[in-house]
Amino acid sequence: MSIPNLLAYLRLLLTPVSMWMILESPGNRPMAVAAAVVFAVAALTDFADGYLARRWKITTTLGAFLDTVADKVLITGALIALVEIGTTSSWAAFLIIGRELAVMGLRSIAALDQSTVPPSIWGKSKATVQFIAIVLAILRLDVNLGPWRIDQWAMLVAVVVTLLSAGDYFARFRSIFASRRTPE
Repeated sequence: MSIPNLLAYLRLLLTPVSMWMILESPGNRPMAVAAAVVFAVAALTDFADGYLARRWKITTTLGAFLDTVADKVLITGALIALVEIGTTSSWAAFLIIGRELAVMGLRSIAALDQSTVPPSIWGKSKATVQFIAIVLAILRLDVNLGPWRIDQWAMLVAVVVTLLSAGDYFARFRSIFASRRTPE
């Protein structure tokens, strides 16, 4: 078992822990801070596992699968918990989770045609912005910028970058939808 894969497994294991902590955080500032720290540690494993796998030249199919799934599970779990406690809009969660499912579907279709959909700068930016927005939503700082709190603005930015990322992927790989498949 490689260290990058262990980091992806750690991210999966930290997801229910961070969810539970988020759900316990309303009215409990120390729990909110602890939840933000646990989520941030889990998020940092995303950057670490990819970096180490590339640096050590140990990228594998299993590693790519674990990394992708662990990221989606972490983001989805945190968003569900944040919607449950009322600090994140269900629409924001729906758009972010919907994008993740759509891009996973795109990758599945590409795989059928023996193609790959490599990560883009938009995809990497999306992950970073989502992680920051979720940490801010967990902390729920009492900082207003106009009509919204800072975490609400950050989540809006996360939704916009998420949708731009999806648009980029689908624009770059739209040709896979035009491929004809031969009947089996």
